[in-house]
Amino acid sequence: MLDLAAYAGLFSAAFIAATIFPMQSEAILVGLILSDRYSLTGLLLVASVGNTLGAVVNWALGRGIEQFREKSWFPVKPDKLEKAQAWYRKYGKWSLLLSWLPIGGDAVTVAAGVLREPLWIFLTLVFIGKSVRYLVLAAATLSIV
Repeated sequence: MLDLAAYAGLFSAAFIAATIFPMQSEAILVGLILSDRYSLTGLLLVASVGNTLGAVVNWALGRGIEQFREKSWFPVKPDKLEKAQAWYRKYGKWSLLLSWLPIGGDAVTVAAGVLREPLWIFLTLVFIGKSVRYLVLAAATLSIV
């Protein structure tokens, strides 16, 4: 039961961290890796899937509520969204590989929704980017142990 709770907690943290809400999943992943009680592959998969699905929330927000972008409650400020859309127009779908970045990553995923990037392309590129980030983090963690 404890294993399920650990994986569920990691999934939840990774999911929330990918949305507009402030959360860090990296510390939880590192802690679970260092505990040496869980499958590294399982941890990386759970974190990557959770973080990718959290980014889908941003994509859906972009698809559905772009007309509300000037409202104070809109998840991305208008100037950041404009910047993200310009970045997205310039670099296209490949910018989704950088969706893991702490600054600008969320805005790029919202911009992808606003600009109607197909979901399958979005999922593929975001999953690759976020998975590579977690792989690098895991490798760095294991190299210092």
